[in-house]
Amino acid sequence: MSQSTLQAHGITESLFPIQNFSLGFTTCTSAPAFPNLIPVSLSDPSLGIHKNTKDLTHNVVHPPPPIHPSIHPEPSSAWEASYPERSCSPRTDIPGGLGFYLAGPKEFSSALEKGAQEAVFGYRVMFSKDWEWVKGGKLPGAYGGVGDLAYRCSGGRQTDRARCFNLRLMWRRNGLGELYVYAPLNKTNEKALLSVPNSKMNSDYGISVGQGAWTFTPGVWTTVAERVKLNTVGDANGEIQLWINGMSVIHVKGLILREDKASCIKGMHFQTFFGGHTPDWAAPKDLYAWFADVSGVIP
Repeated sequence: MSQSTLQAHGITESLFPIQNFSLGFTTCTSAPAFPNLIPVSLSDPSLGIHKNTKDLTHNVVHPPPPIHPSIHPEPSSAWEASYPERSCSPRTDIPGGLGFYLAGPKEFSSALEKGAQEAVFGYRVMFSKDWEWVKGGKLPGAYGGVGDLAYRCSGGRQTDRARCFNLRLMWRRNGLGELYVYAPLNKTNEKALLSVPNSKMNSDYGISVGQGAWTFTPGVWTTVAERVKLNTVGDANGEIQLWINGMSVIHVKGLILREDKASCIKGMHFQTFFGGHTPDWAAPKDLYAWFADVSGVIP
């Protein structure tokens, strides 16, 4: 499909940076009619949502208009994430945001489980116009691993780290963005991830990759697309690539994302909250963010 045709439909490569794929899904109602792209509703059953975090909601709402228009048509529906004042990590007394795992439609999730080597996941996010960044917070990203060991790969987990990966995003102070990586703990991954400018280890937690590679702006839609390519077991040829509004901002090669053939891409860990888990990370007032145009493709 030509660039002019994409623009005529109001969607450029920002949501679908890889346009040749064998299977895909999207909740974006203005997406082009790509071959093999399944339109689905923004609902739990159609997107294979499971393990919803207790006490957190993801109601479907009509999002407010952005303060500046984007090149895309504005989403007519979105999940609303609510971050109450003083809310922080889901483990704290006042949880905020939203949290669940998203596998995609059954045909898509089955293809992942059967051993798809690569996938791209996308969504659009808008923070409320009165947003305050504080120290930082989490945003959705891809995850995978061996069976149920793929779950809860984050949060400082140390056991079975060679059998899972979690590739969420983060916002930091002043809206600086980064990729927040939990991957098998080895020198190969450490060297590859820390080679990205402005990256650092976070003690027992994930590796902050490319802090400031882009900047979020409150009150406008930002399009995120994240590609994960599994390594061949025994080789360091895995990849992670991240596009923001259609621009490739991070691309890491030479990774070991799995050490077991049973480890596969599972979908998205669709999670967001302020934190960290201590009060200095917490939301300073009631705040909101909206998530729309959820998509996934298998090249």
